[in-house]
Amino acid sequence: MSVVTSSKSGIRAHVRWMIRRDMPEVLAIEHAGRDFPWCEEDFLRVLRQRNCIGMVAEYGERLVGFMIYELHRNKLQLLNLATHQEFRRQGVGAQMVAKLVGKLSAQRRTHILLHVRETNLDAQLFLRSQGFRAREVVREHYPDSGEDGFVMQYLFEESLVENERPVDQIAH
Repeated sequence: MSVVTSSKSGIRAHVRWMIRRDMPEVLAIEHAGRDFPWCEEDFLRVLRQRNCIGMVAEYGERLVGFMIYELHRNKLQLLNLATHQEFRRQGVGAQMVAKLVGKLSAQRRTHILLHVRETNLDAQLFLRSQGFRAREVVREHYPDSGEDGFVMQYLFEESLVENERPVDQIAH
């Protein structure tokens, strides 16, 4: 567990492992900001898998964001990322992405992949600002709407010096 600070002026969130009692707040965030939200069964099905990890961002006593990702041999697959509507554009999403980027290395997991709906321009712009690039279009990727999805990718850069790379920082 660590505290990560956004490079922009914003709030400082505590990013930690998701626990079962976080689920009501996670579901509230998920349902408040999505046209096609996951239900509790979706979260539980994914989180029961051995290679899936859930993390949450807290600000004070409030849960202000969450992410779900899968660990694979050479990549991380981001399945879901959301920020509470009141805390958007305050660095919470960037802190969660920085947490994931900090898990990449030249020797092991070298990239992060995710799918984004073609109509989710806010997510596309946010991810682009975090260093993700569109890699391909997957036709009719989303069965609930039939819309296309973009595969976006973040690549680990070996040329970055260890201390220049986004890393976890513990607040003093």
